[in-house]
Amino acid sequence: MELQEKIDEALGEILRGCEEVVDKKKLEALVQNYFENNETYTVKAGFDPTAPDLHLGHTVLLQKLATFQKFGGVIKFLIGDFTAMIGDPTGKSETRKALTREEVLVNSKSYEEQVFKILDSQKMDIVFNSAWLDKLGADGLIVLTRFFNVARMLERDDFEKRYKSGQSISISEFIYPLLQGYDSVALKNDIEIGGTDQKFNLLMGRHLQRSYNTNKEQAVIMMPLLVGLDGVNKMSKSLGNYIGINEEPNTIYAKVLSISDELSWRYYELLSEKTLKEIAMLKVDVTKGTLHPKVAKENLALEIVTRFHNEELAKLAKSEFDNVFKANQLPTDMPEFTLCSGIWIAQALVDIGLEPSTSQARRDIKQGAIKIDQVKLSDEKYLLKSGEYVLQVGKRKFAKVKVES
Repeated sequence: MELQEKIDEALGEILRGCEEVVDKKKLEALVQNYFENNETYTVKAGFDPTAPDLHLGHTVLLQKLATFQKFGGVIKFLIGDFTAMIGDPTGKSETRKALTREEVLVNSKSYEEQVFKILDSQKMDIVFNSAWLDKLGADGLIVLTRFFNVARMLERDDFEKRYKSGQSISISEFIYPLLQGYDSVALKNDIEIGGTDQKFNLLMGRHLQRSYNTNKEQAVIMMPLLVGLDGVNKMSKSLGNYIGINEEPNTIYAKVLSISDELSWRYYELLSEKTLKEIAMLKVDVTKGTLHPKVAKENLALEIVTRFHNEELAKLAKSEFDNVFKANQLPTDMPEFTLCSGIWIAQALVDIGLEPSTSQARRDIKQGAIKIDQVKLSDEKYLLKSGEYVLQVGKRKFAKVKVES
């Protein structure tokens, strides 16, 4: 393969799935310089440690960082331990709860442990923005605020909406994007990537690099927010439509299989390590009928489980799934619980963790999603008597229950 072909292929992989790119020419020049002169460049991505567990939505950025590592990018994995203690609304209608130092440290440690499942630790630095923001001081903060005005700040969509509706906006929230932008001044990175919901803050970094005469003006790459299992809303734990990277292999595998065939191609694009050419070939095979869409989805599920666990557990997850859903068998490994006789079925499902609430349990009973010993339950007032049962919610949640007097 000729040099220009390698450069074009690298750029294709870097830009795949991107929602928007600011200063594409700079990006192209950095990649070209790497291939021609073997000079690396720095790519920054910031993560506020607001929750210790990552889901596949978070890994869209991590996958893009891993791609950059293949093509000359040295990653500055920024954990916003300082800014997390301020709280950024990021599109919300109210101020996000600020974290304590202790919460930040616990969540940060969890991030470090999880990201190495995707990223090469030899081609990245984990940095904390408290390293420079603690030292900024009152005088430095005042200087920072001079580089942006209130009118421009109110152009941010969520600020504008809250201002027009008379909702409170704290001064600290105005300072947050300035501090995030200052991270780029301190790191002098060449590129920054983030979600589309971070556009205002990402461009702030580019603006402040100019203002502070760093001789840098970062290119900006914005990635889309991954659609969750419902196929409608962005992946979110609060909506329950997520796939956690620390979930059990069987759970991850089954959840990936539950997405629509159409959505699976978007997951391939944003999450798979397969090249664009390989994905295009898979699509051709599905269109021609030589590859069943379900098999393509199974291969994606195997890849994702292997990444976050290992190949052996991925194969076992597939085998278990096939046994349960194709042969209508029960899982070989289920959590076991002991409950008291006479307990209401809805409460029992909540107590063992199969349902989030009794109201949701009642809705699922009405919809025929609850089974006891593989028989659908229709009585939402049902009381469990003494005995041993297998309780099931939907196609993926099972538990053994021993009910005692």
